[in-house]
Amino acid sequence: MSRHPTPHLPTRRIALAAALAVSLAGLGTAAAQAPIKLRVGVTPGPHGQILEVVKTVAAKKGLDVQIVEFSDYVVPNQALDTGELELNSFQHLPYLENQVKDRGYKLVNAGFTVNFPLGIYSKKVKSWAEVPDGSKIAIQNDPTNGGRALLLFQEKGIIKLKPGVGYKPTVLDIVENPKKLQFIEIDAAQTPRSLDDVAAASINTNYATQAGLDPVKDPILKEDPKGPYANLIAVRAVDKDKPWVKDFVAAYQSDEVKAFIDKQFKGAVLTAW
Repeated sequence: MSRHPTPHLPTRRIALAAALAVSLAGLGTAAAQAPIKLRVGVTPGPHGQILEVVKTVAAKKGLDVQIVEFSDYVVPNQALDTGELELNSFQHLPYLENQVKDRGYKLVNAGFTVNFPLGIYSKKVKSWAEVPDGSKIAIQNDPTNGGRALLLFQEKGIIKLKPGVGYKPTVLDIVENPKKLQFIEIDAAQTPRSLDDVAAASINTNYATQAGLDPVKDPILKEDPKGPYANLIAVRAVDKDKPWVKDFVAAYQSDEVKAFIDKQFKGAVLTAW
């Protein structure tokens, strides 16, 4: 009895082998996919500490976060605009809007992060009532943070500003100054060092904590935490709709990060999402 060949069997085996090879190759490609690398600019202190936790959460979303620290408020936006960073996290919305207007940066807000109520600190007195008339008061020399300090002084009834100055008043906008205070404008990062030379200084929370000051207990005057100065994550406008931006913001605004902020800073830093 003759045996009939089965011509289709080798073909079927080849097809199955090819399909298996494609399947395994696909798995290999997926497994070998590298995390998306993101360079994120921050200033030292709380912003940097928070980003360390964000980095861990973001890794679960396939993001490899590299934290890049800057010692001032000017360079991080420049670095972001020129493509040296993918994101930054250090500034509030009035500051970003001012930078965009003055420098032409194409940067946008991708999501809110935290709020740092501004404080007035002193090494020479224990309360504002003890500040002598004619004293020197250090404030930040950038328009938004310096203006923020002046608005705080107005809120406390210490000075009066021209009507309609918005969020960026300057010392030239002071119309009433009963204590004849001398406002000295210096770089925000240098305000803690000025405490030896002035009666009091307006200091941003990140620089205060870096200098060993307690933003909850040490200020002799303190900003209302419900003000408009919530901090944010900035990205280039061309990147704002990319999936990695959404994933990074979600990592920042996660329960793990909020729990760290609440435990670590005990009210000195407040979540703003």
